[in-house]
Amino acid sequence: MRADARKNYDHLLSIARDVVTEEGADASLRDIARKADVGLGTLYRHFPTREALLEALLRTSFDELKTTARDLETAPSADDALVSWLRDLVACANDYRGVIASMVAAIEDEASALHASCVTMKAAGTRLLTRAQQKGLARTDIDGADLFALVGALAWLGDQPSSAPRADHLFGIIADAILKN
Repeated sequence: MRADARKNYDHLLSIARDVVTEEGADASLRDIARKADVGLGTLYRHFPTREALLEALLRTSFDELKTTARDLETAPSADDALVSWLRDLVACANDYRGVIASMVAAIEDEASALHASCVTMKAAGTRLLTRAQQKGLARTDIDGADLFALVGALAWLGDQPSSAPRADHLFGIIADAILKN
C-alpha cells in the first residue's frame, strides 16, 4: 500500500474506532468519512462494506484473543481458562455496541468479511470448552456453537441499557451453568 493510502487507511480506522465506540456498529459511514475529512468514496475504497470496516476494527482484538486462547489451552485450570477467555470475548464484543449481531450472523455467512475471524473465535472457544469437558469440569451437553450463542447473548445484554448493570452478574450465572460445580 502506498504511504498516502496507508495514512488514509490508518486515519479512517482511528476515526471509525472513535465513532463506532460512541455510536455503535450502525454508525453512519458517511459521518465517519466526514469526520475523517475524506470523501465517502475513499472510505469505500478501503472498506467496501460495513462488515469490512468492523472486521478491521476487531482484527487486533481478535488476534489478541486467538493468542490468549492458545496460551490458555495449557493453563493449569481448564475451567478458569475457559471463563477468562469468555469474559475477554464478551468484553471485546461490548467495545462496539451492536457488533454482536454482525458477529453472530457472520458465522453462517461465508461471504461476510467477519466470517473467517468469527469462525476462528468460535474454534478457539470450542477448544477451551472441549479441554474443560475432557477434564470433567464443564457440561458435555453443549458445543462450540452453543458457547458462541451464549457469548452473543451475554454481549447483547451488555448492549441493553436496562440490563448492562446486571451483565457481570448474568455472566457469572451463565459461566456457572457451563461449568460443573
